[in-house]
Amino acid sequence: MTWFKATFAAAVLAAGLSAPAQAQTDLERIKADGVIRIGTEGTYAPFTYHDAGGTLVGFDVEIGRAVAEKMGVRAEFLEGKWDGLIAGLDANRYDAVINQVGITEARQRKYSFSEPYIASKAVLIVKADNEAVTGFDDLQGLRAAQSLTSNFGRLAEEHGAELVATDGFDQSIQLVLQGRADATINDSLSFLDFRKKQPDAPVRVAAEVADAEYSGILMRQGQDDLVAAVNAALEEIKTDGTYQAIADTYFGADVSH
Repeated sequence: MTWFKATFAAAVLAAGLSAPAQAQTDLERIKADGVIRIGTEGTYAPFTYHDAGGTLVGFDVEIGRAVAEKMGVRAEFLEGKWDGLIAGLDANRYDAVINQVGITEARQRKYSFSEPYIASKAVLIVKADNEAVTGFDDLQGLRAAQSLTSNFGRLAEEHGAELVATDGFDQSIQLVLQGRADATINDSLSFLDFRKKQPDAPVRVAAEVADAEYSGILMRQGQDDLVAAVNAALEEIKTDGTYQAIADTYFGADVSH
């Protein structure tokens, strides 16, 4: 009996020692390392880019740093091309991606998002002295400066505009200022960024769509504790004024809704 007990105890001990340790969650590892790894482009102003001195800056960068600070860790930014950012998350190169990632149903099926932290709307931009255009229906028969493959271009066409092809927002706004186009439909965040840099430019927003599109911080699925920690940090920076200070720096307005 004594031999049996000793053998049984040894077997139990061996089984316990050989049992695999419980997998560490992303949040537990982040807390242990003191670092959250964030994937970002670094080439997408005003959200994530390098200033004249080469420092990584931008709205998304500052949001990432503020969230990390509230979580009690340091933000480490790892730069990559847009097409590779989500793949880097899949490969565990990053813990999160902060790069104006739109919250879509397709992405939500595979990934987790934080609560939205920034909103954008389609806005109709005209010269400041153009009083004839007050809504999207007024585009009928007018020239709209648009990227031809964009949703904004399709929206302009739906309202009867003749499209003037451009490479993006900067060229579109210049054509409106030069009178070579009557209007452009573009992103509200791009307009706020432009207005922040050129407050005296003679353009105005004539109308905006009712529904906003939202971006969130992208994370892997199955890391609910990390998502909760990020959401708590976002709520804290909105409550204590940090978010608004960052928004004022880059857009001069509240861009959370």
